[in-house]
Amino acid sequence: MRLFFSIAPAISKAVTKHNARDPGRSILYLNFGATDTTLTNEKCSFWHFRFDSNVDMKLAAMTTYMVSQKNVRSVYLINQDYAYGQTVSRVGKEMLARKRSDVAIVGDELHPIGKVKDFAPYIAKIRSSGADTVVSGNWGMDLALLIKAAADVRLPATFYTNYAYLTGTPKAIGKAGEGRVKTIVAWHINIPNSPLEEFALRFKKRFDEDFIFLPAKSAFDMWVAAMERAGAPDPLKVALALENTRYQGPTGELWMRSDDHQLMQPVYVATFTKIGGDVKYDLEDSGFGFRTDMRIEAKDTTLPTTCKMERP
Repeated sequence: MRLFFSIAPAISKAVTKHNARDPGRSILYLNFGATDTTLTNEKCSFWHFRFDSNVDMKLAAMTTYMVSQKNVRSVYLINQDYAYGQTVSRVGKEMLARKRSDVAIVGDELHPIGKVKDFAPYIAKIRSSGADTVVSGNWGMDLALLIKAAADVRLPATFYTNYAYLTGTPKAIGKAGEGRVKTIVAWHINIPNSPLEEFALRFKKRFDEDFIFLPAKSAFDMWVAAMERAGAPDPLKVALALENTRYQGPTGELWMRSDDHQLMQPVYVATFTKIGGDVKYDLEDSGFGFRTDMRIEAKDTTLPTTCKMERP
């Protein structure tokens, strides 16, 4: 099930304790929404499997693209003040410093989550810093309001984000994000010749909602395949069948690393763009969708793990 960053470690810990106390009624935690890197590092559990790239992996992809762009010279980081946003800030700075030491960090801001109604004061700070690039892990209205505030004063900066594609965000951003908002995504419907395109169109027709989140589909597809290999819906057998699985997904091979139960997958850097040309489909009837800037292979976001897994 999909759980947000802040509560996922508690869920993983509870599942692990439950299975230790009552192994005859064990359960699996299939996580396709919480990206806290610690879940597959120091807080890893045999019973937890993550089907989305973790925060560090997303930032590895983001910074790989950023350092290839000559117009990225000065970066301002602005993030929500909780574990996830703090991680984006810390790891983003570390990776940029390592990959391109000439890039200047000109600001690093943490703000209350879900409480800021007017981002104009923050945008004023960004303008004053001279930043040409903004890195933000913000999601939901915290991201939409940030982008709108930047557009209101015509801030000439590009925004690199993790979650500009989430439901509700494209419509909320609209024209304010055109050409200035980039995101890291496992899949989007405008990827050329995508085998998932027809599925996404059927999904839209049936549910009147865009299909945007490949990790959710990957989790269930790989879970079903593991049950078939296990020959029974036994959690321990299914977990063992999931380990080290290499699965052919719609974007290429997906690999569930047995060391930490972290999925390795290709990801894309994409820009929020007006429909037309390479952008065949929009999101949420907004007139805007995503256009691929770069595909980053799984091997290029595969990072070391500190997981010391206790196995049943």
